[in-house]
Amino acid sequence: MHLLHFYEDNRVTLGLKTSRGIFNLHKAAEKLNETAAGDMQELIAQGEPGLEKINVLFENARELDELYTSEEATRFAPAVLHPEKIICVGLNYINHAEESKMEIPQSPILFNKYNNALAGHKEPVSLPADATQFDYEAELVAVIGKQARNVSEEDALDHVFGYTVGNDLSARDLQFRTGQWMLGKSSDGFAPLGPYLVTQDEIDPTNLAIQCEVNGAVRQKANTKDMIFSCAYLISYISRYMTLEPGDIIFTGTPDGVILGYPENKQKWLSAGDEIRIEIEQIGTLENTLV
Repeated sequence: MHLLHFYEDNRVTLGLKTSRGIFNLHKAAEKLNETAAGDMQELIAQGEPGLEKINVLFENARELDELYTSEEATRFAPAVLHPEKIICVGLNYINHAEESKMEIPQSPILFNKYNNALAGHKEPVSLPADATQFDYEAELVAVIGKQARNVSEEDALDHVFGYTVGNDLSARDLQFRTGQWMLGKSSDGFAPLGPYLVTQDEIDPTNLAIQCEVNGAVRQKANTKDMIFSCAYLISYISRYMTLEPGDIIFTGTPDGVILGYPENKQKWLSAGDEIRIEIEQIGTLENTLV
């Protein structure tokens, strides 16, 4: 199931991607005098009954043309709106650690972003004025579906609601201004997320092609099987130290090919007008333009 947030009269609502376009679940519920989750957080809280209700709404209202909008005409919102935690993983692909001239981590390197950094598919991202070294990072993002505390690696993926595409945008000059990475990672809009959140039953996170293009040129091309720490390991590891709550999101790391890894004389940082396109198979393509 490919789910999304989109704007309807400047209000965020829940949609379902179908072969005919974006199916408006809010309007479908109104037509059928039913109730349904208003957003992803509410749907995650409902669990399997909430997903079953979506299937019922679609089956009973799928013939109504007025419930569909084309993807091109849809204004997307971030796939998750209000996570309690946005946890990011650094240097989780061997080649990326090597190109960054950093040691291969023995344990996951964790840092965070905040909700102000969230942006939707095709939403313009404004660049802060006092930075110049802007970089992309294509990432698989796991969305927690039920509380996880001290979970085993074997059981960890049972706590995932679904997966989406993320861009861990970074201002490298701000990131390395001090020993803490936060400033360079959490500017407004520096965590685009979407376009779709695909339920975990449709995704094997250990074998997904991932690619990043800038202005049509391929910059990153890899597979999640190359991760140092798998999604299951990351969830288990993090849950030893903090309780993961429904709706929390985990940026699972980026492969090699980022600008930071280029020789200094070939580093051409991102700038206003650049278009970044990140694709993960079976999930979708996230596009954003810098302004």
